[in-house]
Amino acid sequence: MAVSLPDIADLDAQLDAAERDARLLVENLAEERGCWHAEAHSWSVAQCLDHLAITNKVYLGAMKEPAIRGRAAGRFRRRPALPGIVGKWFAATMEPPVRAHSKMRAPRKIRPNDSPSLTDAFGRFSESQNEIRSYLSTNSDLDLAGIRFPNPLVHGIRFSLATGLHIITAHERRHLWQAWRVRRAAEPTSS
Repeated sequence: MAVSLPDIADLDAQLDAAERDARLLVENLAEERGCWHAEAHSWSVAQCLDHLAITNKVYLGAMKEPAIRGRAAGRFRRRPALPGIVGKWFAATMEPPVRAHSKMRAPRKIRPNDSPSLTDAFGRFSESQNEIRSYLSTNSDLDLAGIRFPNPLVHGIRFSLATGLHIITAHERRHLWQAWRVRRAAEPTSS
C-alpha cells in the first residue's frame, strides 16, 4: 500500500513485519510440532496464531461502526494516528517480552480453539492481517486519534481508533514472541 502519511505507513510496516514473522514461524514447522503444548494449559504455536486472528476480528468488529459514524459526521484527519498517554501505556503493556507479572488470562471471547490445525490458524491470521490493512487503507483519511470506540474486552473503557490499531500490532508482537518460544521448546534437541 503506497502511503504518504508516516504514521499510517508505520502501522502498515508493523503489520508487514508481523506477517513476515508469522511466515518464518510456520516455515518448515510440521503440523504435529505446530500443535504441540509444553503443558496442559499452555498454548501451541497454532493456538497463538488462532488467538491473534480471533482478537484481531473482535477488535476490528468494535472499530468498524465508529469509523462509519465518524465518516458520516465528517470527522476527517486532524492529527497523526497515534495513541494518547493512556492508550500508549496500554499498548506498551502488550509488548514482548512478557514478564510473569504482566501475564493475563485471555478473556473467553478471544481464547483460541482447543486444537486448531497450524495451517488453518495461519490462514486465519493472514486473513485478519488483510482485514486490518483494508481497514487502515479505507480509514486513513479519518481522525483516527479522535474517534473513539468501546474496548470489546474491557467493559466501560473507550479508546481512540488509533490506539486500537496500535494495540493490535503490539498484541501481535506479544503472541508471535510467545509462539517462537513454544516452537523452540518443541524442536528436538541435538545431543
